[in-house]
Amino acid sequence: MSSALWGRSTTLSAITKLSVPLPLISACVSPSACIFCSSSGAGGWSPMVTDQEPWLQVDLREQMEVTAVATQGRYDSWDWVSSYLLLYSDTGRAWKQYRHEDGVGRFVGNGNSETIVQNKLSHPVRTRFLRFVPLDWNPSGWMGLRVEVYGCSYKSYVADFDGRSSLLYRFNQKSMSTVKDVISLRFKSHQAEGVLLHGEGQRGDYITLELHRGRLDLYLNLGEARFSSHRVPVTVGSLLDDQHWHSVHIERFNKQVNLTVDSYTQRFQTKGEGHSLEVDYELSFGGIPLPGKPGTFLRKNFNGCMENLYYNGINVIDLAKRRKPQIHSVGNVTFSCSQPQLVACTFVSSSSSFLSLPSASPGAGGFSIRFQFRTWNPEGLLLSVQLNPDPQKLRLQISNSWLRLTLHSSGRQKSEVSAGRRVSDGLWHSVSLDARNLQITLTVDNEPSSTIELWEQVQSRGSFYFGGCPATAPDCQGFAPAFQGCMQLIFINSQLMNLSHVQQGLLGNYNELQFDTCNIKDRCLPNLCEHGARCSQMWSSFSCDCSGTGYAGATCHNSIYESSCEAYKLSGSSSGFYFIDPDGSGPLGPTQVYCNMTEKKVWTVLSHNSTAPVTVQTSSLQKPHVMIFNYSASAEQLRAIVSGSEQCQQELADCGFVADGSPLSWWLDREGEKRSYWGGFLPGVQQCSCSLEENCIDMNYFCNCDADTDTWANDTGVLSYKDHLPVSQIVIGDTDRMGSQAVYHIGPLRCYGDRSIWNAASFYQESSYLYFPTLQAELASDISFYFKTSAPSGVFLENQGLKDFIRVELSSPSVVTFSFDVGNGPAVLSVKSHVPLNDRQWHYVRAERNAKEASVQVDQLPLRFLEAPADGHLRLRLSSQLFVGGTASQQRGFLGCIRSLTVNGVSFDLEERAKMTPGVSAGCPGYCTGSSSLCHNRGRCVEKSNGYICDCSQSAYGGTTCNQEVSVSFDRESSVTYTFQEPFSVMQNRSSQASTSSTDSRAREDVALSFVTSQRPAMLLTVSTFSQQYIAVILATNGSVQIWYHLQTDKKPDVFTPTPSNLADGRLHRIRIHRVGKNLYVQVSNTGTGRPYTLSSDAELILIRSLTLGKVASKSLCRASKGFIGCLSSVQFNHVAPLKVALTNRGSSLVTIRGPLVQSNCGALAESHTLQGKTSTSMTLMIYLFRLTNTRADCFSLLICAIIRKWNKSKRTIYCPRSGAQNQHLVSWAETEHVNRSGSAQNHTEVMI
Repeated sequence: MSSALWGRSTTLSAITKLSVPLPLISACVSPSACIFCSSSGAGGWSPMVTDQEPWLQVDLREQMEVTAVATQGRYDSWDWVSSYLLLYSDTGRAWKQYRHEDGVGRFVGNGNSETIVQNKLSHPVRTRFLRFVPLDWNPSGWMGLRVEVYGCSYKSYVADFDGRSSLLYRFNQKSMSTVKDVISLRFKSHQAEGVLLHGEGQRGDYITLELHRGRLDLYLNLGEARFSSHRVPVTVGSLLDDQHWHSVHIERFNKQVNLTVDSYTQRFQTKGEGHSLEVDYELSFGGIPLPGKPGTFLRKNFNGCMENLYYNGINVIDLAKRRKPQIHSVGNVTFSCSQPQLVACTFVSSSSSFLSLPSASPGAGGFSIRFQFRTWNPEGLLLSVQLNPDPQKLRLQISNSWLRLTLHSSGRQKSEVSAGRRVSDGLWHSVSLDARNLQITLTVDNEPSSTIELWEQVQSRGSFYFGGCPATAPDCQGFAPAFQGCMQLIFINSQLMNLSHVQQGLLGNYNELQFDTCNIKDRCLPNLCEHGARCSQMWSSFSCDCSGTGYAGATCHNSIYESSCEAYKLSGSSSGFYFIDPDGSGPLGPTQVYCNMTEKKVWTVLSHNSTAPVTVQTSSLQKPHVMIFNYSASAEQLRAIVSGSEQCQQELADCGFVADGSPLSWWLDREGEKRSYWGGFLPGVQQCSCSLEENCIDMNYFCNCDADTDTWANDTGVLSYKDHLPVSQIVIGDTDRMGSQAVYHIGPLRCYGDRSIWNAASFYQESSYLYFPTLQAELASDISFYFKTSAPSGVFLENQGLKDFIRVELSSPSVVTFSFDVGNGPAVLSVKSHVPLNDRQWHYVRAERNAKEASVQVDQLPLRFLEAPADGHLRLRLSSQLFVGGTASQQRGFLGCIRSLTVNGVSFDLEERAKMTPGVSAGCPGYCTGSSSLCHNRGRCVEKSNGYICDCSQSAYGGTTCNQEVSVSFDRESSVTYTFQEPFSVMQNRSSQASTSSTDSRAREDVALSFVTSQRPAMLLTVSTFSQQYIAVILATNGSVQIWYHLQTDKKPDVFTPTPSNLADGRLHRIRIHRVGKNLYVQVSNTGTGRPYTLSSDAELILIRSLTLGKVASKSLCRASKGFIGCLSSVQFNHVAPLKVALTNRGSSLVTIRGPLVQSNCGALAESHTLQGKTSTSMTLMIYLFRLTNTRADCFSLLICAIIRKWNKSKRTIYCPRSGAQNQHLVSWAETEHVNRSGSAQNHTEVMI
């Protein structure tokens, strides 16, 4: 069917709101077979210029299934609508806004008056009334519309349940057992609770479909224990109590179930042991009747309408309507939908919405207010009224999701009560407010009332303001943000307020309100927070809590862990246990491994559950010994780690004492395939390493353990075929004979290298490119890579769709641009570097887009952000191939090298694709390309014409390759303070896009330092801000390290103790701290990065002032006020290395040094302490620095080294006395092993080296 409206401009232009019945033009045989009407009609609809919020309403005369709408402008005019909203309704009173698949409600209209623009509905709606609400129109003309509606009629079977009724479908036999079920229905209700269907059987099977808190819960069990302790539902949908139709479809086959509500589908597997659903006697619809007591229910039954209810092809409502014996009706079930239509209004703006209503016939001695509301916002003003006697005011507001009633009296006196719990949950809540009998009583949802006692009776004065206040009411301003949400059933002094009269200007006043609709939206459905993060929302936005997920970012998309041990090594880490995320932002999640960085190769070690040798006896082929190996990672994570590594291996040792030889043992690979080779040989051959090396004890056998000997035999080899690793299971089946015995040992899985880090391609023709499959990046995507070039511009990558696209390019020698379009128009983000990027050096780029924002980062420059438009399109729809190094048009191609390209955690094999592409070669020439790390600890390799140099400016280390530690010895009074040039939190990358994008609003810090000390307590590091926030790393009185975070100045600081061990033990310890939002990750020495600690706030450090090492005056940190005595080295805070700056720029205004400061070597001191501990546990090594009376003199490093060498020979204590001649350096050798602390040593300054 196609329906059209062609109006006469002379008649319709004077109508403010128009509701027009449309004639049926033709019928269609299916929803998609529709006929477009002739466009030759003249005229059209156009409201008067003075009309406020005009709309055009269409009456289809009966329920229709609408599949598309089309619009034109007014005939032969400058009047057209360029965008509009589409609302629909069954009755013409309660309306709902139509939203596209991604939640967008705006429809694209016309660009002229004659072109027909058709919009197909992503999901058809069944309705009678449609309303077109113009949003934008021709700025040089006015609004003008001609509309056409496409759709079909459909057959409807309706039943109305009044909350005390139900329909029982009774089986022909005692019980019904089904392997497959299909149940479908549509329903609408204004109640948030109610059972839609229920059935159960004696063996414990049950099925229950229930509305609960506006969501749909499905309980389904097949054969589990009847009296299980807890029934857990599968929940789908939200806000289903909105008086509009919702469709439900349940499909079950055996244990597999698909539950669909509207357009959202949940797939799951049922509980229980069975595969069939066995229901006794009957299925009930609308409630759960109590056996033997018809009309009573165990749970609240359904109040509303059901339509087209089918159970396994049976039309239940049709049978009930025809009074068939299979259907038994309980209570009053009618077959027309007579549900009351509750008209709501929506408060759109949190700053300017309000509804003003006059007092209605006030009764003697007070007033009363009743209304219902729903919202997501935890704050908002609901009601405000002036009271007599003057000057009293009454305020009802939502505060921290509670309702707070405040009576303001003269001066600053006020009385307050609170009521309700979690009223910002999106559900309807009823409020009753009564001011009578010297009391003001507040009741919420029929809970116990809260009361304010009065000295005298009060009366309302003037209007009641709901939701907010007009600018002309100054006494009402400033108490709380305006209410954003819906209200209905507003009663003043027991009289229902007619909101239609308000809309027509006949009653009260309003601003920024939508009438006849509750336009609430659940922004957490579907949940756009990734990796299991919790979604929370307000009226116009949502946020993601990433706590405990291992991910960060606006939608918890980015892994906070490195993807490999190789990446940890490049960032300056040492050996230890770490969490790695082998697929980055992909679905696998992090897993803990051991990173061995003591060798040139960085080994990733994954242990399993059977590390000790296992002895096997009495096993046979019929009853073999089977050991299953469970690793610290899942099978998918293991596969990702192995495939991403350059090489993997696993040691296998099999020793046996076998009476006669029979090769009856094998192992299973990671896919569960049987393998019979035993290390050191090619796959698929049942041989051991001794056969390859031709040194088996009996050359008639391929393995030592197969030989027929009466002595112990040993087969040890290394499995190194990656596709088969790791070993998942071993089977021993030949030790059941007399004297036979076997001992085996399977080592951990060990892998080295990261194939993605140096996977590179060189582009030397502007028209050349690499192509890959289309990006799968509808809702979120992250792209990262390194590049180097001498060209001034070029496209790094591009992927296009019909209209959408995504592109990253070098747009000028110093600017990287990230641009995309998801349907809201092109979005552009640019980062401008202060140095040219076409300098033939490697530069890092990372771009990300998600439902909340887009960002791009280049090297260590601050991230640039662009917020996604509110209620805009979310899905990036791409269709072409992904082009890397160029575009489909073969223009603006990139010339240079790209490496380590990763998209959504998937690494692209550029080298393999480059081998078969003209104009592109695998790898990249240059000294700074390759898997060998030329520069360490975040040092940057810089290409030179005849070699390379290491840029250590971003590293806390020095030396030619950034591997030389920068160490300083402190005494009790020593400190180093680094003052930031500008407040750190406001440092930003200033570019031409500054007006459209923002800097990173989520807090993050990276802190690293090494130390040696024997003193406790001690202050190691403090970061302070101008806003009285601080971070501190201290050693407590027991020697344990403590991390203090004071982010909220009105609350106590968060204090964490990562390890209880005493670190004031004279050994070298390394601390690394990484924070993202509320998540704090800490590594102490070689313990690795574990699960995060949770801070009480995710606030960022505002206006960072300084960083101090050593002694600092702080009352809140008095335990560490003694400063620090010992050695600090390799200190890094984000991209600042304060200790390095202090030593290399002594005259810098950024650095303040107090007390003696001596360059040292913490690593050598730790080794000395270890050596001393081995030779004599009672010996104490101390160096006392000689300090002159008027001038400070240092014990120079050369002298210190000589003293240490002398001490190693003499085993004596060393100190430098303070007193003496100005130019005299004395070294006194104590005759005993301990310093006489009661003597002159009391006047010496103690420094640990």
